[in-house]
Amino acid sequence: MDNLLAPSLRQSIEVNLGKSTLNKIEQRLMERHGMGIAQAIKDFHKFDSVLREFFGAGADGLETKFLQNIIVLKQSKKGSDNWITIHDQNLAKIFLESFADEDKKAIIGAVLDDSLIIADILEHCKVPQTSGYRKINQLIDNGLLISNEYAVSTDGKKIKKYGTIFDNIKMDIERNIVVVKIQLKRSSLRESTILQTVRY
Repeated sequence: MDNLLAPSLRQSIEVNLGKSTLNKIEQRLMERHGMGIAQAIKDFHKFDSVLREFFGAGADGLETKFLQNIIVLKQSKKGSDNWITIHDQNLAKIFLESFADEDKKAIIGAVLDDSLIIADILEHCKVPQTSGYRKINQLIDNGLLISNEYAVSTDGKKIKKYGTIFDNIKMDIERNIVVVKIQLKRSSLRESTILQTVRY
């Protein structure tokens, strides 16, 4: 989930704080953790700790503000029904383009219920190897596929298995705006340092 949110969140932080404050925060992140903003957003606890140095308890409100233009999280009381509405149009475009591409759509469908190694995904989807690897890597880079398990090969090596961050997805177009709603897997919600840190 964090890979998916990171680019939009960085942009939202810059809009809300301004470049000079963002540069000071990035400098402090380098001093304390040896990482820039982009990396720290993916390990949000570190970003949160530096933000608190600058803004104290006001960091809570800022973090909520950073996220509210990107997503809205609706959790059911049972915790089994975690839907996120994506407001950020760049994020929505990633989903729309991925599902418009037949190969990517097949890849996502293949790992929706069970995680698979890349070779099994390609075989299951009947996608050519070269373009299949490229498309799987694009889905990983965009945060739609994540490595969440390992398989062991016959020679004892660990091979990454990939799955989705969501169980369901709904896409609508309302007044020329793409509205994407995703139902997060429980593990995706638990593993997101952003969603666990922000008091949302």
